[in-house]
Amino acid sequence: MELQVTTLEGKSAGKVTLDDAVFGLEPRADLIQRMVRYQQLKKMAGTHAVKNRADVSMTGKKFVRQKGSGGARHGSRRTNIFRGGGRAFGPTPRSHAIELPKKVRALALKHALSAKAKAGELIILDKAVADAPKTGALREVFGKLGLSNALIIGGAELDTNFALAARNIPQIDVLPAQGINVYDILRRKKLVLTKDALAALEGRFQ
Repeated sequence: MELQVTTLEGKSAGKVTLDDAVFGLEPRADLIQRMVRYQQLKKMAGTHAVKNRADVSMTGKKFVRQKGSGGARHGSRRTNIFRGGGRAFGPTPRSHAIELPKKVRALALKHALSAKAKAGELIILDKAVADAPKTGALREVFGKLGLSNALIIGGAELDTNFALAARNIPQIDVLPAQGINVYDILRRKKLVLTKDALAALEGRFQ
């Protein structure tokens, strides 16, 4: 598969040939869904907690005699059936992360990249470099390129001016090549890869 390379000014900068083993697969929704679920669960803090009957501040003295009251037998006000008592079987801090084989994760990323390529939502950029960290100037450049909702992947090191200028633009994300992931690819309409990012990706999967 061949794609046109463009510059930030909208000019042609030649063509590149994409590796079919990475960008030419038939996208599988099930693999992509598993990867997104893996990422979202791994991101959860898991710090939820409640007070059980051992944690509430209340007397543990038996408050009603065992027999003769005409009511039920109770030994503590801390139980979950009383107002102010501890909660029974509440959530406790834990990790929500699930296991997913490394090969499946790599394959899911290939399918996400292939999905963008097949949908015509993949753009190859010559380089992502800005002369100054000016958000307004970069917004005008993106407007000419038709980038209103995009994920931009740079090389191993991002250009500082470009990253600073882009971070205040809504619905525009900029990541280094090693930070590319399935969830961020899917949450943005366009995927923009620099030539350095493309080389890093294809080298990663070889």
